Amino acid sequence: MNKVRGNKTHDTIVVTGGSTGIGAAICTDLLNDGYSVVNLARRPLELDHPSLHNIALDLSDRERTRVIAAELAEQHVVTGLVHNAGLIRANLLAEVQLEDLDYLNQVHIGAAISLSQAFIPGMRERHFGRIILITSRAALGMQTRTSYSATKSGMMGMARTWALELGEYGITVNTVAPGPIAATEMFHNVVEDGSEQMRRMAQSIPMRRVGLPGDVSRAVSFLNHPDNDFITGQTLMVCGGASLGSLSL
Repeated sequence: MNKVRGNKTHDTIVVTGGSTGIGAAICTDLLNDGYSVVNLARRPLELDHPSLHNIALDLSDRERTRVIAAELAEQHVVTGLVHNAGLIRANLLAEVQLEDLDYLNQVHIGAAISLSQAFIPGMRERHFGRIILITSRAALGMQTRTSYSATKSGMMGMARTWALELGEYGITVNTVAPGPIAATEMFHNVVEDGSEQMRRMAQSIPMRRVGLPGDVSRAVSFLNHPDNDFITGQTLMVCGGASLGSLSL
């Protein structure tokens, strides 16, 4: 059950990249849990709900991200941040472009820092907060993922550091690391739905299937729950066991 904090009817959870796939499932589950949800994304989440607010934002724009974050902290009781937005920019090492590394570093790490810096003062004042960063099983290593793996693994180290700094203020910081998740643009840009490649991938996973957005959103809802305040600095792999060995595309 959602708790009322401050003088607002709803706690607000800010979700980045909540328009489709995993992000849309996260927003939907949080709305069903009774929260007000702000979706920061380049496209709106096409869902008619009175507690959903879409704000157009390209997280690669550092200054715009900072301004929007400050406005949200002023206008809402933000008790949670789910930083889900991400992209791959795949290349073998020989073709890696440092411009891509810079771009992913801002979207995955820089944006998370700016948003958290804006929301943490209010969380500290209320002695409650939840920060959840969506990283990836690929943080453990995967071919063609130099920039992606570097920034996604960086999110894990960052979350552990923040957990140490913020625990005394009632703020938990965790990461969720999805494995292959179907019904997402990122997955199907690489693997065609229903293809032999998808079937082989499923068979290489201990649970013998690829994931779905709801598998990830349920993990987020668990870590976001007010009662789960003794879990912090952790990475929850939502991968069907794919993190236990190598995964081939």
